[in-house]
Amino acid sequence: MAREHTGLERGPVLVVMIDGTPLDVRPDTTVAAALVSRYGVRGTRRSVSGQPRAALCGMGVCQECRVSVDERAHVLACQTICRDGMIIRTEVSTS
Repeated sequence: MAREHTGLERGPVLVVMIDGTPLDVRPDTTVAAALVSRYGVRGTRRSVSGQPRAALCGMGVCQECRVSVDERAHVLACQTICRDGMIIRTEVSTS
């Protein structure tokens, strides 16, 4: 899936799947950054009271950015670098 980008930003891009939708990202992109690129700041999961939760600290301490990556649950999005073909799933439905 990796390919050369043909837009203004030259260089290789990777393709990740976020909640079933493909997204082109640069090779050094964190999953948290890819999620913001895809959805903006809307959260990645819901708290026990139903509130959306999103990356807060950006260094893995708060664990609010947990997502499923390649069917592995509770992966910290802020600490995970995107790989080509990665499948990312959030708990918050798209709107």
